[in-house]
Amino acid sequence: MSLTEDFLARTIRPRFSRVLKREEIYLANHSLGRPPDRMAGDVQDALDAWYRGMDGAWQFWLDKRESFRDLTARLVNAPSPDCIVPKTSAGQGLRAVLNAFSGKIRVLTTDAEFDSLDFILRVYRQQGRIELKALPFDEFRFEPCDLVVVSTVAFRNAKTFVPLEETVKQAHAGRALVLLDVYHHAGVLPLDLGALEADFAVGGSYKYLRGGPGACWLYVHPRHHKRVTLDTGWFAKKDVFAYERPEPPQFGAGGDAWLESTPPVLSPVQALAGLELTLELGVDAIRAHNLYQKRLLASLLKAKGIAVEGEGTGYGAFLAIELDYAKAVSEALRKKGVATDARGRYLRLCPDYLNAEEELVRAAGVLEEELLHPA
Repeated sequence: MSLTEDFLARTIRPRFSRVLKREEIYLANHSLGRPPDRMAGDVQDALDAWYRGMDGAWQFWLDKRESFRDLTARLVNAPSPDCIVPKTSAGQGLRAVLNAFSGKIRVLTTDAEFDSLDFILRVYRQQGRIELKALPFDEFRFEPCDLVVVSTVAFRNAKTFVPLEETVKQAHAGRALVLLDVYHHAGVLPLDLGALEADFAVGGSYKYLRGGPGACWLYVHPRHHKRVTLDTGWFAKKDVFAYERPEPPQFGAGGDAWLESTPPVLSPVQALAGLELTLELGVDAIRAHNLYQKRLLASLLKAKGIAVEGEGTGYGAFLAIELDYAKAVSEALRKKGVATDARGRYLRLCPDYLNAEEELVRAAGVLEEELLHPA
């Protein structure tokens, strides 16, 4: 499928009529994704099931949870849907993995991890639960450890983690496990967790998958399904609603053994429309169109004398401009109708298939005005 301007204008953008009424050029698609119109109806259906059936709504909710697992498994090529364990955050997934080890472990990570994982790792280190070593993202080399935690795409500047396959192989050869943060990867870059042989991965629908906060997941490779984590709960039991208490505790089959306590029921529902649309369009087509848009926006900015990085295939879905005052620029741009964001010294710009080409041209003009001709 080719995502031409005509196809997007006729077929895709009408599905986003509510959010596209906003009078702004939205280039923060790497941060909070724009929801499809259908999402509101899906959530309303889930609420209606509650009003209508009270506790009878549970079967509806659990069926939707399984749809969420199935669609996400297809997106990342997981061996089976039960490899996807619904979570409310990527950090919750990390904690489940850390709490599946006994004793103090050695964790190797990078200096480019997002705060949601980085903060947890630092707290575990402070509490004496792990030894932690962070290496430069661009110079990462595997060292002996028990667990590697690494983002496949850096959140500040969108650089991809080049030695990904090599790192997984080296870790396994060294008897270490690997957890990948694919939040800036899933849905906008092709991803095959099954082929990678990664042990664990965390991701979610907040950004490119248009599902909002709370619709996250932990990927658990089948070889770890029987591994016990202390982040558990009664939904991980063999027969959840039998209310039996065998000794020792009996866990659910496969990846269900990694479920926890009573789950949120709306977050998987709110993610379904975005997941289905992503699979409908195909990640390869989304990636090809995003690369085109990045090249276009980057060329417009460079022609105006603005240095930008991120347009090539060695980057994720957004562009970055390194500035001493990135946050202030982002705030000023928002006042002028261009939504961006900043992480540290990087101003981040992410076009997606809801952005018409003329929006990118106008955005480049606003950026020129703010960066080169400020008032």
